[in-house]
Amino acid sequence: MDILLKYFSDFTPRQLEQFGALDELYKDWNAKINVISRKDIDSLYEKHVLHSLAIAAAFPFPDGLEIIDIGTGGGFPGVPLAIFFPNVKFHLVDSIGKKLKIVEAVKEALGLDNLTTQHSRAEEVTNRKFDFAVSRAVAPLG
Repeated sequence: MDILLKYFSDFTPRQLEQFGALDELYKDWNAKINVISRKDIDSLYEKHVLHSLAIAAAFPFPDGLEIIDIGTGGGFPGVPLAIFFPNVKFHLVDSIGKKLKIVEAVKEALGLDNLTTQHSRAEEVTNRKFDFAVSRAVAPLG
């Protein structure tokens, strides 16, 4: 968690609480459903949360935007971005349902009302329009 404060200093108390809860939530869920590499789980904040927030340093999303996270896996970058931008809507999509089970549990535990999930392939999301798309590691679309 300290590594986040090295790069970002304007967190609200609620955001600090939400980011602080990620470690226990992901370790607990990762023991049940392996969604983060076992060698990376101890570096959650550096390898997953901070990397997810890199876009926030370069591009502060204005309030009211709708953003799709394609191939979110365990919720990266979408979950950290939803915490960082509480007035932006994030729609996290993944083709593997068990990964979204973790995302839904994290969403519920943290009270992330600005986050929705969809179990499908990205190219099947045709009923909505988004202002931006984000992704960390995803196969080619097509």
